[in-house]
Amino acid sequence: MARNERLRNVAIIAHVDHGKTTLVDGLLRQSGIFRSNEVAERVMDSNDLERERGITILSKNTAVMYGDVKINIVDTPGHADFGGEVERILMMVDGVLLLVDAFEGCMPQTRFVLKKALGLKKKVVVVVNKIDREGARPYEVIDEVLDLFIELGADEDQLEFPVVYASARDGYAMLDPQVKGEDMRPLFDKIIEEIPAPEGDVTAPFQLLISNIDYDEYVGRIGIGRVERGSVRSGQQAVLCTRDGQEKKVKIAKLYEYQGLSRVETETATIGDIVCVSGIGDINIGETICDVNEIEALPFVKIDEPTVSMNFIVNNSPFAGREGKFVTSRNLRDRLFREVETNVALRVEETDSTDTFKVSGRGELHLSILIETMRRQGYEFQVSRPQVITKVIDGVQCEPIEYLMIEVPEAYVGPVMEKLGARKAELVNMGTRDSSMTHIEFRIPSRGLMGYRPEFLTDTNGNGIMNSVFDSYEPLKGEIITRHKGSLIAHESGESVAYGLYQAQERGRLFIGAGVEVYEGMIVGENPKNEDMTVNVCKRKHMTNTRASGSDDALKLIPPTILSLEQCLEFIADDELVEVTPESIRMRKTILSKEQRMKKTFRR
Repeated sequence: MARNERLRNVAIIAHVDHGKTTLVDGLLRQSGIFRSNEVAERVMDSNDLERERGITILSKNTAVMYGDVKINIVDTPGHADFGGEVERILMMVDGVLLLVDAFEGCMPQTRFVLKKALGLKKKVVVVVNKIDREGARPYEVIDEVLDLFIELGADEDQLEFPVVYASARDGYAMLDPQVKGEDMRPLFDKIIEEIPAPEGDVTAPFQLLISNIDYDEYVGRIGIGRVERGSVRSGQQAVLCTRDGQEKKVKIAKLYEYQGLSRVETETATIGDIVCVSGIGDINIGETICDVNEIEALPFVKIDEPTVSMNFIVNNSPFAGREGKFVTSRNLRDRLFREVETNVALRVEETDSTDTFKVSGRGELHLSILIETMRRQGYEFQVSRPQVITKVIDGVQCEPIEYLMIEVPEAYVGPVMEKLGARKAELVNMGTRDSSMTHIEFRIPSRGLMGYRPEFLTDTNGNGIMNSVFDSYEPLKGEIITRHKGSLIAHESGESVAYGLYQAQERGRLFIGAGVEVYEGMIVGENPKNEDMTVNVCKRKHMTNTRASGSDDALKLIPPTILSLEQCLEFIADDELVEVTPESIRMRKTILSKEQRMKKTFRR
């Protein structure tokens, strides 16, 4: 067995918004990837959605040279809904940088990603980031990290983790939090020193495990993976071991490796190298490319099962086909099954109806990102309310439970505890931070969290922080009422006018303004009472000869509340849908006609 000492493979894992992508910027900048006049900020977040939301959705590769050692760095998502990305990326690396905020400390996703890394026996280097932040408490955070390691069952070697303190934004790292650093050298040195070099048999027949898929409009599908054994060269004949046990003869047309942010062609690659392979049209994640003389598939990491599902339905509203480019069931089916090829944590099933597909994912955010991506690509469709996926374990019906962490000012603890208690949450831990914020931890059914975020922001006046991560499956907790308000529903099709809206706003909060096209059955607002109400927002004032003092004064309309896609998904009830088009997001009743809805209610 030989070690490739000129190479290190490392992934950066952390809770969302703890500075992973900013740290990669700092490492790239100091390794000379950018010219002095180039301004790079979150350069790895190349996707429009990632830049808008400030989160990493897709894992991405880059490589830097430090001295004569090449360091392959993988930036991974921090949100647990994209945990499928993290799990498979860990197969490509030999160690991880666990990034923890010097003020916030260990958060739910820190627990999630660390558990995966420890389970795969990866070497962990802890980086306490944002050391320059006001209120930073590095020593307490290290104690929290150690407690977390112990709680997750780390062995003695893993408990002796090295620590580096850093400010990724300002581009420096140091080994002592009291002594300000000058550059990223201490972190680079620690990576070389602590992350093991790839090890394997260079002379054995080659073996390459595919952990990611990319697409290029010129060369088609590109498999990204790590050489586990031997050496591979471009143009070589090989065998592809598929996930369903088949063996196909293929040719590796071209090999690419990462240099900085670009892919460059290479003739050969050896153990530990992370390379891109083109020329295999139907390659998928989790498959193995082997030497023709020794065909042996590698085991792939088991991806956690989805916990939430929703129906994707062909748009059949009165406005169907107006704004979308792809509107048919065939378009929708092809797009969803194409997504499954690269999004390993997603499941798509056909239903009894030809225009409805059941899509399951790791959480509401996981599915809402897919919906947002599709609408930007020109797709038009409808989605139902998210539902949790239950399982039968040992003859007992079980549901997913989330580990929830909340930080709120002390004054708002009461309302939060009251609301979560009604949603079947169990208090696990509670404490007060120096900043007068109260830190509370709960275990709560996933369905109890659905639709809670808007209530949480209202109850805390926007001062609370809420994060959750999937924990386990437990027996059903009983009935949970998650929505206490009804919908205001348009009475007829037409265009909303100020007079009609003025009458309707007395009934509740409106979601639309004047001059908006509506149709019968479309949801135009929220009723504070727990019942639906039909309102006529298209009603115009009848013109008469009679004039009265003050009756024709300008009508004062309250500005409407415009809901985002996630807010719409949290708002709708079981008998409602969200209509998604490239230009609009509307909510509607599944049955548009008021008479038909009434008949169905009475039949029950």
